[in-house]
Amino acid sequence: MSTTKVYFSDLRASAKENLLSKMVRLLDAGDLRDIVTPRGLIAIKLHFGEKGNTAFIRPLFLRRIADRVKELGASPFLTDANTLYAGTRSDSVSHLQTAIQNGFAYSVVNAPIIIADGIRGASFSMVKIDQEIIKTAYLGKEIVESDALISVAHFKGHELSGFGGTIKNLGMGCAARKGKLEQHSGLSPKVKRKKCAGCGECIEHCAQNAISLIEDKAVIDPKRCVGCGECILICQQGAINVQWSSDIAIFQKKMVEYSFAVLKGKQGKALFVNFLTNISPACDCYGHSDAPIVPDIGIMVSKDPVAIDQASADMVNLRTAAENSSLGASGTPGEDKFRNLYPNIDWTIQLEYAEKIGLGRRKYELVTI
Repeated sequence: MSTTKVYFSDLRASAKENLLSKMVRLLDAGDLRDIVTPRGLIAIKLHFGEKGNTAFIRPLFLRRIADRVKELGASPFLTDANTLYAGTRSDSVSHLQTAIQNGFAYSVVNAPIIIADGIRGASFSMVKIDQEIIKTAYLGKEIVESDALISVAHFKGHELSGFGGTIKNLGMGCAARKGKLEQHSGLSPKVKRKKCAGCGECIEHCAQNAISLIEDKAVIDPKRCVGCGECILICQQGAINVQWSSDIAIFQKKMVEYSFAVLKGKQGKALFVNFLTNISPACDCYGHSDAPIVPDIGIMVSKDPVAIDQASADMVNLRTAAENSSLGASGTPGEDKFRNLYPNIDWTIQLEYAEKIGLGRRKYELVTI
């Protein structure tokens, strides 16, 4: 099987070339010019970080990427889709506020922010893929309609997929709320009766008439529920929650199939960037960030979403664990850092399955810039 190239830059810089300029050289080596068409609308997909989180990618790096896209004659916009859970990015208003508070204001990043799936996560495009599990994916409309996609992922640990990199940034990150729910669970949201105040707000917002009050408590009819997840967001008491039912293998396969859907129609029009910095043990969706598990490593770029995640995982595992991290003493070079963090999570499932369905190759050639 042939290899694909993954371009890598460490974080060394000098008076002759600062890190921002070095990153642009890395992007150009990865053929950024090939995916950017003049006057094209280019989606730069990233994670803005939950309020209180500090591990997300620095906004200045996103500005330089946006500037480079503009230099090539296109129009970039930063984007992400709303979250399934009720946090500080669960609707477009709070999502934009959080992004700006975390430093992604227009004056800093020199590009507009467009939340991909509408004000409450209900603006989606249906993409037919007919894969093993997912037949039709529900993706943020603005990402689907963009002319090209640059995925900029913060590589870190994750409690369901072992690590979160390009594949997670694509599959989970680009899904509308309905798509996120489909990946996390095959079941309708559930109501915690003790928390339910019987206010009826969820009933008014349910487009499928799937919710009713029984003995002054909300009840969801799973036969009518289509899994949009809006009731989770609407409930002021936090009484409606996701049923986290999918086993790990199925979850990872769904995420991979959603990544396949995101890239459908964007063959040759997508570039993937992984930042191996502030490599936290858990997702940026939390309102905090634990200490990095290994020292900062560098930045990777590739046209292959599988190869870049494989290369990133390999490079993390080759490092010695950072002192005073959650890895403790179990972090010598060559040890699987992600299995040490999450012993029950086999992160290779996502890469094996992604290769199987033709998303990319695990075998790669690392080219150092």
